[in-house]
Amino acid sequence: MNMRLAWSFIAIVGALGAAVHGPAKLAAAEEEIKLPAKEKFHLYLLVGQSNMAGRGVIEDQDKSPHPRVLMLTKENTWAPAVDPLHFDKPQIAGVGLGSSFGRAMAEADPEVTIGLIPCAVGGTPLARWQPEGDLYAAAVKRCRSAQEHGTLRGILWHQGEGDSGTEANARSYGERLAKTIAGFRKDLEAPGVPFVAGELGHFLLPTTDAGKPKFWKVVNEQINDLPNKVPHTAAVSAEGLKHKGDDVHFDSASLREFGRRYAKALAEVK
Repeated sequence: MNMRLAWSFIAIVGALGAAVHGPAKLAAAEEEIKLPAKEKFHLYLLVGQSNMAGRGVIEDQDKSPHPRVLMLTKENTWAPAVDPLHFDKPQIAGVGLGSSFGRAMAEADPEVTIGLIPCAVGGTPLARWQPEGDLYAAAVKRCRSAQEHGTLRGILWHQGEGDSGTEANARSYGERLAKTIAGFRKDLEAPGVPFVAGELGHFLLPTTDAGKPKFWKVVNEQINDLPNKVPHTAAVSAEGLKHKGDDVHFDSASLREFGRRYAKALAEVK
């Protein structure tokens, strides 16, 4: 039996309708999804804080799923990947970088299906993503569930605003992130899996307010130095990307571009 992803006409209509009409239609579409062989189902773990979770405004182009890009739902079932992928804060979750990343990866290899595993949570510090942290544990649990169906091919990371409020946190960021990477690779039994981290927005404003991301440039230096210290990693530039008007979150167009940059960077990881 050919185990590649097979869409029936009902599933296609249901999936597209879900983007407009909500969860009931999406649930109906899920029943029709047939997963490909495990080696043809490439999984990507999405972790970090709000700019990974996505806060961009959802537009028409974000509502139609790619036929070979799926997402792991909150209930640990597979569904067509449409924004918002994340469910950390349902009232404000929106367009993220994951969808455009998934599309780019699917278009690069027509023989595979992409499975996105959204785990990011807005406003969270790196401490909660360390091997002893609660969000780390939750991400590992969800990823292991997904690995029953597919093969982990990459981890996408965007976080750091929550660790750029003090110089001490910013300067130790790279060392602490390296521990997180090592933990994921060990606990997910994927020792060489690529890890791609994106820069913080260059639009972050200088400030002297306590707790604000005034040391974001230091965090970006740590992110860019990651490939020099940790094998099979890459850093993604945020140069030229814009915020949505709040000086913190990337806008929709920038997040789509960011996702494509992540895809390019992952393809070049050595």
